[in-house]
Amino acid sequence: MPREHSKMNRLMMSDTRHTKVLIIGSGPTGYTAGVYASRAMLEPILVQGIEPGGQLTTTTEVENWPGDTEVQGPDLMVRMEAHAKAMGTEIIGDIISDLDLSQRPFTAKGDSGSTYTADAVILATGARAKWLGLPSEEKFKGFGVSACATCDGFFYRGQEIVVIGGGNTAVEEALFLTNFASKVTLIHRRDELRAEKVLQNRLLKHPKIVPLWFHELDEVIGADAPLGVEAVRAKHTQTGEITEIPCKGVFVAIGHAPANELVKDVLETHNGGYVKVEAGSTRTSIPGVFAAGDLTDHIYRQAVTSAGMGCMAALDAEKFIAEQE
Repeated sequence: MPREHSKMNRLMMSDTRHTKVLIIGSGPTGYTAGVYASRAMLEPILVQGIEPGGQLTTTTEVENWPGDTEVQGPDLMVRMEAHAKAMGTEIIGDIISDLDLSQRPFTAKGDSGSTYTADAVILATGARAKWLGLPSEEKFKGFGVSACATCDGFFYRGQEIVVIGGGNTAVEEALFLTNFASKVTLIHRRDELRAEKVLQNRLLKHPKIVPLWFHELDEVIGADAPLGVEAVRAKHTQTGEITEIPCKGVFVAIGHAPANELVKDVLETHNGGYVKVEAGSTRTSIPGVFAAGDLTDHIYRQAVTSAGMGCMAALDAEKFIAEQE
């Protein structure tokens, strides 16, 4: 009995780890920060978060990563993780649920029960898909409504699909879904797309894609038993007229919001919650806390710029730690 009791105590006691640099997040930003921090002999710990590899794990072909004419997003992230590990980054599959930046060393608590203390923190939590917020959208999420064509497109072979949005994400999703769908209707509230011209040209020439301009999603319609989408109602933004479009899948691609939950109340943010950094650096409003990638970037949002910012964050952290010693 006493042996069991001590075993339970050990399990209940949280493991505390100290590191010079704690990297939170694991996309191109986090892994690149890991490579550079390791090369600076800072022995970083990287906590991967809820989606190891980040948004690139939900994309297919990446054609704009320098050095690779074409690479699959998930494969690129596997390579980046291996690179960071080979350089000396300790990679931990945990989710940080609480971050105390009020005093140094900074303290982070993981869902696993582990506590991490750090002399400097690099925030690389990225961004995630936005939703419209309609009750019917919420009702059918996972049952015909999705924000990830790469994850779910396969289920709609030979079916009609609707995509909502007009930026790069929406156009990329619509083009990708033509691999499976018999028809893709792109619903956009304006009459022109915000996507890159090369993507627009591909979309507008595609025989399977039908754009529906000046419309927004009003309601998703479907069956209750079993749950499944059967159609959408789209509302004309100028006349209010409703058009019903039969479909089996609805893909919401209206952009991304920064994953700022850990720091939104303690760090200065702007442009809808993106963490504000000093111009030309990754320094935030708290010394020793650095932010990089899509968490800070509402303009470029590219894998390569995120990786570049991860490098900057590691170099900024190295300089900060050297100045403290």
